[in-house]
Amino acid sequence: MSAVSDKVKPCLWFNGQAEAAAKFYVSLFADSEIVSVSSYMVEFRLAGRRMQALNGGPEYTLNEAFSLSISCADADEVDRYWSALTADGGRESRCGWLKDRFGVSWQVVPEGLGAVLGDADPVRAGRAIQAMMGMRKLDLAAMRSAADG
Repeated sequence: MSAVSDKVKPCLWFNGQAEAAAKFYVSLFADSEIVSVSSYMVEFRLAGRRMQALNGGPEYTLNEAFSLSISCADADEVDRYWSALTADGGRESRCGWLKDRFGVSWQVVPEGLGAVLGDADPVRAGRAIQAMMGMRKLDLAAMRSAADG
């Protein structure tokens, strides 16, 4: 596996909360750290990927057009990230999406989701998709059960 390049890095726009958001995010993921802090910009590494948080002001707000996706090894990891990111003002959405207390959209995705939703049998895949559409936090075991009928 090749090293992650720092040539292109996401920049998240905040209204005065860049440092607090970056500190929160690095507390959740291994291989994460604050790299530098200035009055307008925080550089940080999140799970090995370099990112920026900008104190840009109230002109723009984050929305679901940009999200960060977390690949989770199992249901316990889904639960851990989901609980942490929805705490203290975060909001659940549908189909594994949520917004954290800073307004950043996240997708909390269990590994194996693609295989269940992409089942070669369209009837099984359809049942799994229908189950997912009724979920907030994704439950892969429930989707597999739905696929089985």
